[in-house]
Amino acid sequence: MNSQTHYPAQTVSQAVHRHTLAIIVDNEPGVLARIAGLFSGRGYNIESLTVSETEHEKHISRITIVTAGTTNVIEQIKFHLLRLVPVHRVDDLTVNGEAVERELCMVKVVGKGDHRVEAMRLAAAFGARTLDATLESFIFELTGASDEIERFIKLMTVVGLTEVARTGIAAMSRGSESL
Repeated sequence: MNSQTHYPAQTVSQAVHRHTLAIIVDNEPGVLARIAGLFSGRGYNIESLTVSETEHEKHISRITIVTAGTTNVIEQIKFHLLRLVPVHRVDDLTVNGEAVERELCMVKVVGKGDHRVEAMRLAAAFGARTLDATLESFIFELTGASDEIERFIKLMTVVGLTEVARTGIAAMSRGSESL
């Protein structure tokens, strides 16, 4: 086997891909710090992070992390996460099939005249809700896929965007299987 035949296979395995991980953990102090420490200690980046208690009586929380890496790096992350004591389960929603992913953002737009009219028009086009309105500003809420949120923010920048707050990604696998 010559190197030209072998090289493309190595390139494919070294490709960096975005993955959404759903992690079921005990809801106790320090769990998030241990998970964040695992990522920072090994030089892995967290692109998005959401945490919420999902089963109050059992004190169980769901952490959704979006990260990127090669196949080997993602496998290492999952392996190390599963070794943490408070972690019950790690599902790679990206590998398991298409997942439904949504994010919520709030944007504040300040402007008058044409900019104000254009901000309202863009918000309506994206289906954003108006949460607050004054004579000089708006706060809009938009829920959607991250790429849609990014487009909305980019367009609002032109008409006076001054502040953005985002929740991070919430995700769930399609079909009847549950965590």
